Amino acid sequence: MYSESLLVHFQRVESLRKEAIDLPSLNLKTRQLCDLELLLNRGFFPLKGFLGRADYESVLAGMRLASGELWPMPVCLDVDQSLAEKLSPGSRLALRDQEGFLLAVLTVTDVWQPDLHQEAEKVYGTSDPLAHPSVRFLLGRAGKWYVGGTLEGMSLPMHFDFQELRLAPYEMHRRFTLNGWRRIIGFQCEQPLHCAHKEMISKAAREVGASILLHPVVGVRYQGDLDQYTLVRTYQAFVRQFPRHIISLGLLPLYQRKAGPREALLQALVRRNYGCTHFLVAEDQADPFTENGSPFYPRGAAQKLVRDHEMESGIAMIPLREMVYVEERAEYLPTDEVAQDMNVRTISSQELRRRLEHGVDIPTWFSFPEVVEELRRAYPQRSKQGITIFFTGLSGAGKSTVARVLLARFLEMRDRPVTLLDGDIVRRNLSSELSFSKEHRELNVRRIGFVASEITKNGGIAICAPIAPYPEARDYNRRLISQYGGFVEVYMSTPLDVCEQRDRKGLYAKARAGLVKGVTGIDDPYIPPINPEVTIDTSQMMPLEAAQVILLYLEEQGYIR
Repeated sequence: MYSESLLVHFQRVESLRKEAIDLPSLNLKTRQLCDLELLLNRGFFPLKGFLGRADYESVLAGMRLASGELWPMPVCLDVDQSLAEKLSPGSRLALRDQEGFLLAVLTVTDVWQPDLHQEAEKVYGTSDPLAHPSVRFLLGRAGKWYVGGTLEGMSLPMHFDFQELRLAPYEMHRRFTLNGWRRIIGFQCEQPLHCAHKEMISKAAREVGASILLHPVVGVRYQGDLDQYTLVRTYQAFVRQFPRHIISLGLLPLYQRKAGPREALLQALVRRNYGCTHFLVAEDQADPFTENGSPFYPRGAAQKLVRDHEMESGIAMIPLREMVYVEERAEYLPTDEVAQDMNVRTISSQELRRRLEHGVDIPTWFSFPEVVEELRRAYPQRSKQGITIFFTGLSGAGKSTVARVLLARFLEMRDRPVTLLDGDIVRRNLSSELSFSKEHRELNVRRIGFVASEITKNGGIAICAPIAPYPEARDYNRRLISQYGGFVEVYMSTPLDVCEQRDRKGLYAKARAGLVKGVTGIDDPYIPPINPEVTIDTSQMMPLEAAQVILLYLEEQGYIR
């Protein structure tokens, strides 16, 4: 039989579920779900809900809640104006996941329109959206209104992957107790770990006599990140390189703001809530880095802020010391112990990916064979990857003709499954409801990109042949598809007068006669790509020649043999 307290809990949950039917609802985005999960499981203790206005302003001003408790980052529920106008102090809001499943009910204490530029300056140190990716998101994509209040949880967000690793703070505490661990050093990671990382973590743990919690962040994927499944499998392989019973792996659903020192302190507080006594902090912890690869925040600032608050936060800062491989000694040494005449070996992340994609050996001094094996699954040799050939150019430039020649060549090779996504075919079958407005043209090109990304992700070849006149949609597709395989942009630079002479569809003639509007090249612009992989002018070569140019490029780059 259920205990009385459990029965009361179930009755309360059922009451909330019935109440929520008539409440305003918000389907949370992934980043909001991450915040909600850590609020509900007490990873964000002492917070009891999304910050109200007084706490928000106090955190911005001095990294403290209105009560005086240490808290460095605003955790706010952003909404659009239409929802904000329905809410007021005392009202209640149902919080749901992206499929509409009820997770919690928020009792509203505050609804306000924050000064987002001030927030950006206080939290990130700049209000320039070009200087910081989180500022760009805050000012450009986040909701312009905030809703604060206390939470009544119904259920944590659902996860179906690696459930045994998704431990809440109380579960992690219990694991540490059962293992007899009293000193635990937490390490946050977002990228694959190799031999140097093992040496860094092991050295730090030995110096303080602590066991290790490897606590990677999952939930929100950023541009260039590995897929979550591969990343976690590399961590599982990495953990197996340690002696048993000194390291534990858990997953943390933390939405990263890349706020440098403030975020490093937040990370430390979260690890304290998960039971850690120490936290490893890099010189550039939580740094977004600039376009040229330089740190955005002063080096060492994150370490200093966490150290300055050790007594109050209850978690000690351990500096992460970078280590490098010294060839003549066949071992890793801290960089400050490396003599000038020593031969240091290293492999950059770009070089690692190049080696993976070209089937080049990864030395065992750099990474563990089990980790490399997982990475090779994510980055197969280019000849085994999926790839998208993305044509762009004016109507009549020869896109469809050259695309059909390529289709035939790929089908002859029988190397990988191949799909032609011609502009007209997609319009009829995927985007028939769209007009030819700029907004709908962009949407059509992005739809093509989505389909191509799925084909590429699954190892196929997608040949896309839309006009794609605007750089924004083309760049979006490049970013999307490049996560999964190759992306080759082919600019068909055939001059407009040649395209008009061909005019198989009669579009140009109708546009010149004023019978139709919005024809690319006539009364709607075509903006050429800046750095396409291949440029072809079909007024200067036949379709078979053009296809051969593309095939030669693919062969040179290792995509075909």
